[in-house]
Amino acid sequence: MPHRVLIADDNEPNVELLEAYLAGLDVEVGVAVDGQDTLDKVASFKPHVLLLDVMMPKVSGFEVCQRLKSDPATSDCMILMVTALNESGDIERAVDAGTDDFLSKPVNKTELVKRVENMLKLHSVTDEVERLRRYIEEMERRETEEPSV
Repeated sequence: MPHRVLIADDNEPNVELLEAYLAGLDVEVGVAVDGQDTLDKVASFKPHVLLLDVMMPKVSGFEVCQRLKSDPATSDCMILMVTALNESGDIERAVDAGTDDFLSKPVNKTELVKRVENMLKLHSVTDEVERLRRYIEEMERRETEEPSV
């Protein structure tokens, strides 16, 4: 099953560019057009990585990020904020909202692809660690339930 990447941007040319940049990766790409649409699509599409524009209608990228990271059901989604904002206050605000990383526009293709690849690898490793943790807990539970001989 390929990884899923959601592009959240209200500017269609930006979406098309990001889709073209990701075309070489084995990922399923979804698109959201505003902040509320992003929250809805994350719930249904369940992306591994979210490319999140900051300046969007309805709900800002900062608010979307904060909501996703504070919800246990969506907190493991890796968020890469993609923004034209590059003031240090904006970067601090993104970090405070819980972003995993950020890129400034105009986006460099190589940098974007590498960061998405790294986020997908990290997500896979995190999933594997969680699977192993559950396996160990199950083995320990079984040990305590088995009668002594």
